[in-house]
Amino acid sequence: MATYQPPPIAAPLGSVETARMHLRPFEPTDLDGLAAVFAHAEVWQYPYGRAFTREETAAFLHAQLAEWHECGFGCWIAISKQSPEPIGYVGLSVPMFLPEILPAVEVGWRFSPSYWGQGLASEGARAALHEGFSTLGLTEICSLPQSLNPASYRVCERIGMQFERTVECPATTRRGPVQARLYTMSRTDWEAS
Repeated sequence: MATYQPPPIAAPLGSVETARMHLRPFEPTDLDGLAAVFAHAEVWQYPYGRAFTREETAAFLHAQLAEWHECGFGCWIAISKQSPEPIGYVGLSVPMFLPEILPAVEVGWRFSPSYWGQGLASEGARAALHEGFSTLGLTEICSLPQSLNPASYRVCERIGMQFERTVECPATTRRGPVQARLYTMSRTDWEAS
């Protein structure tokens, strides 16, 4: 993995409330709830085409905890206000899998299939954009939904991000190369909306 300097931020990110979700930094005790979400193959259909094992979920959680510690921000675990169980995640991360666009911060999300189609990805992504521009002081945020995943790139369009171009994400040890659609939003555009 390439080395990088985390982007400078105005202040670290904390927990956030949306109309329907509690969004907070990951904790080591989130493994069981997260593993239940990631056990659905649909959650990781893009780019892996399968569910995550518990070990893969633990590695994901470890990486999230490290990113929060190193960068002062990361993705939040999403908990419905109707239930104490995690329903997925949403938030900001550094897209290390695509070195050509670094330095960059990406907004992304994954939810349990039983919560799809309810606007939760848009709700959480809007909260992430708000916090990214206001709390972190970022000047631009991107998103990289896979080209084969129209449900995700429609979220980008719904929240006001602009399509820039398609990009090829290099293969990793766990998947082959994938094509993604690069969307961006500037702080100026966010303030205007």
